Amino acid sequence: MPKRARELSARTVASLRGDGRYAVGVVPGLYLRIEGASRTWVLRVKRNGKRPERGLGSYPTVSLAAAREVAWALRKTGPQPAPAHAAVLPAAPTSPALMEPDPLQAETSPKAPANAAGPITFEWCARTYIAAQEAGWKSKKHSKQWMSTLKDYAFPVIGPVHPRDITLEHTLRILKPIWTTKTETATRVRGRVEAILDWATHRKHRTGNNPAGWKGNLQFELPSPTKLKKRKKRHHPALPYLRIGIFVADLRSRRNVSRQALEWGILTTARSQEIRGARHTEINVQLKRWTIPKERMKLEKDHIVPLSDAAIKLYESLPRRPSCDLLFQAAEGGELSDAALCAVIDDMHDADLKRGGIGYLDPVQNRVATQHGFRSTFRDWAAEVAYFPKEVIEHALAHKLKDEAEAAYQRGTLLVKRATLMEQWAVFCNKLTAQLSH
Repeated sequence: MPKRARELSARTVASLRGDGRYAVGVVPGLYLRIEGASRTWVLRVKRNGKRPERGLGSYPTVSLAAAREVAWALRKTGPQPAPAHAAVLPAAPTSPALMEPDPLQAETSPKAPANAAGPITFEWCARTYIAAQEAGWKSKKHSKQWMSTLKDYAFPVIGPVHPRDITLEHTLRILKPIWTTKTETATRVRGRVEAILDWATHRKHRTGNNPAGWKGNLQFELPSPTKLKKRKKRHHPALPYLRIGIFVADLRSRRNVSRQALEWGILTTARSQEIRGARHTEINVQLKRWTIPKERMKLEKDHIVPLSDAAIKLYESLPRRPSCDLLFQAAEGGELSDAALCAVIDDMHDADLKRGGIGYLDPVQNRVATQHGFRSTFRDWAAEVAYFPKEVIEHALAHKLKDEAEAAYQRGTLLVKRATLMEQWAVFCNKLTAQLSH
C-alpha cells in the first residue's frame, strides 16, 4: 500500500509545475501526473504484486474533488476500504475519467461485467456534476445547499433511476408537493435537476428533451412561479424611521456582541452576512472606510462603505483578539448566526411591551422589525428626509440599478456623496437619542 501523502488543496494542485508524479493526499495512490502540457490523474493500487496505473481523466477537466471521489470508489473494490468520512461516488463505465483500460479490473476479475464499477444513476450524475462545478461557485455553502435540496426532494424519487428513464411524470412527482407551498425552494430544485439532466445529455447518458425544463414543458403543467411569488411576497418588516432613535437608544443600553453587531449594521446599512463576517483587516480608520470583499456581497463585487464618526466610535470600542480577526465573534467562536441579530430585536420588543411600550413593530405588517428591515428604514429616511438622489441611496445599499441604461453610465461609486449621506444618517439616529435622554 502506498504511503498516505500530505493533503494538497485545490489551489496548491493548480500551482504544481514541472514534469513528475505528485501525490495529492486523502486517497492513497492518487497522483497528478505532469508531462509537458499534459496533466492527468492516475490511481496506483497494488494488486497481485504489481502496481499498475489507471487513468482518471485530465486536469482540470476532472477537478481535484472529482478525482478523489472516483478514486475512493475504485479503491472500494479492493482490500483497502475508504474511511467512514469519505464520500463515495459510483464510477460510471462510460465517464471520460474512466475511458482508459482498467488494468486493476482486468487482473482481478477478467470476466467482470462492464458496469462492475457501479450503475449510472441520477444521484451519480448529480454528485459528479456538483464535484465538477463547485470550485466555481460562490461558497461551500452553495454546494451544500445543492446537495441538501436534492437529497430532500429529488433523490427519493429519481436518485436510483438511470437518467435516460427519467420522465415528466418523475419531475412532477418531485415538484407538485412543494410548488405552491415552497415555491422558492421548488424552483431551485427544478433548475438543479434540469442542469444535471442537461449534463447527462451532454455526456450521452440520455437523449431527448429535458423533462425538468420549464419553457415548452413544465410551464403547461405548473402555475408560473413568478406569479406565485408575487402573490405571497412580503417585505422584511421595518421600523418607521421616526422610531429609529428610540430603538438605537434602547439598543445601546445593552451590553453584548450581538447588540454591537446590530448597531454596526444599522449605521452601515449592511446585510447580515456582510456584518457577521466583518473583519478588522477590512477597516481603514484613517480613511474611514470599510471594504467588504466580493465573496460576501450579493452582487459579487467589492463594496466600500464610508464610516460615520459614530461607526468609527463603535469600531474603536470593540475588543481585539490576537487569534481572531472577526469584529463580532460568537461566544463559542466563529461568526454570529443570522438568528442572533434578530433575537436581539425580539428580546427588545418583548422588554418594551413589558414596560408598557408599543414594541418595535412594522405598523403595516404588524410584525416585529428584522435586521434586514433596517435597510428599508434607512431607504425611507434617505428619500423622505435627507432628499438624497436615488442613485446615491442605491449605491449606499449596494443595490443594482434597475435601469440598465442608467447603470451603464453610472460607473462611479459616489463615495464622497455617500460619506455625507452616512454621516447624516448617524447624526439623525444619535440626535433622536440625545432628545430622548433629556
